[in-house]
Amino acid sequence: MLVLRSSPASPFGRKVKIAASVLGLRDRIEIVATDTLNPEDSIRSQNPLGKIPTLILEDGDVLYDSRVIVEYLDYMAGGNRILPPAPARFEALKLQALADGISDAALLRVYEGRFRPPEKHEAKWVDHQTGKVDRGLGSLEKCPLPTITVLPDIGAIALACALGYLDLRAPDWRKSYSALPAWVDAFERAVPSFGETRAPA
Repeated sequence: MLVLRSSPASPFGRKVKIAASVLGLRDRIEIVATDTLNPEDSIRSQNPLGKIPTLILEDGDVLYDSRVIVEYLDYMAGGNRILPPAPARFEALKLQALADGISDAALLRVYEGRFRPPEKHEAKWVDHQTGKVDRGLGSLEKCPLPTITVLPDIGAIALACALGYLDLRAPDWRKSYSALPAWVDAFERAVPSFGETRAPA
């Protein structure tokens, strides 16, 4: 049994969970809740960065970073499934990189509010991260969005997870866009694991 160290709110952990589900591998993975802030949590010995998601293989080897993990899961499932062959592969990887960047910036905004007292919040830093989110969403809103299928590629999965994280932490994003909210709602209807992996508000 593979072991996935993650937490419900992580968009990157969610990406791995959805990938496992659509690839038919979910029953081969045990999900273990992880507190990356707890120095006693074993995540720090399993992943020297103490980050999630982290995947522990059956032989004890450990993979980390969601991009590495989803590539491994695609390999386990026979390859070229959620990571399609070239040239489509590079479009999927590019979209994954953009979506992951949006998630990263949104996470950093949350961390600023969570780990620093209000009088020490750095507005320039928050604005810098907000600019990344806004530019990323703006560019996506203007481009053709990925086709939604029951076996989405990794770009579509990463995008859905980024938008899902914004729904959790900053739901007002929907007021500024039209194509993206409609797209992620359609993704949820087509890919049941997206709804199943939603973190509690």
